[in-house]
Amino acid sequence: MNPQPYRDFLAELATASAEAILPYYGCRDVGLELKSDESPVTVADRRAEEVMRGLIERRYPDHGIVGEEFGTVRGDAEFVWVLDPIDGTKSFITAVPLFGTLIGLLHRGNPILGCIHQPVLRQLMVGDGVTTTLNGTPVRVREGVPLSEATVLFSDPTHAARYQDGAKFAELCGKVRLARSWGDCYGYLLVAAGWADVMLDPIMNPWDLLPIVPIIRGAGGVVSNWQGGPADRMESRSCIAAAPGLHAVVASVLQG
Repeated sequence: MNPQPYRDFLAELATASAEAILPYYGCRDVGLELKSDESPVTVADRRAEEVMRGLIERRYPDHGIVGEEFGTVRGDAEFVWVLDPIDGTKSFITAVPLFGTLIGLLHRGNPILGCIHQPVLRQLMVGDGVTTTLNGTPVRVREGVPLSEATVLFSDPTHAARYQDGAKFAELCGKVRLARSWGDCYGYLLVAAGWADVMLDPIMNPWDLLPIVPIIRGAGGVVSNWQGGPADRMESRSCIAAAPGLHAVVASVLQG
């Protein structure tokens, strides 16, 4: 399946979502609410997803949509768009630019196209599983880095102990050069661009994960779930992303 015809539309969605998000960035009143799982949501999240959904419905009315804020329509369609309007809402509400908009496209359930858009820094990363670009320039993961010299990123330092094996995660962090919580979607951007080496998420939702699969793969990296299994299905719920050799070492440490 050739995703090229949808690349321009992906950029349109990213631009439109940014126009909905940026007026609220750095504002003290962003209409903050807590959802049933205690995760934060703002008026910017909802407006950005509404805008993207409207564009998809007009351009591709037979396509499905899976979105964080407004659920699923036509989830069994041949093409399904996966939307996370603000991945990293906790960063967004504290004016930290380590958030982004995630947009993915599935074809018969397989992720074929994804983007990470950081509107404050004006960074658009797009991957199709074969190539990945940052603002139009091809990027690659950093290869040949031993674990002792690696930079490992994660979203929340408490999540490994809550959802996976916290002791093994701590062991991994003790073996690397640098471990930092520069996470959410921006951590995957840093890995795909070769600025960091490993991104870990012990718990995820489909809209967090599926858009980044073609990005990491297109940059020459490997993406799996926490146990080293598939991360490219709707039911996948965790992630290890890294260059091939380093990915195997990280997965081995996390599994003991």
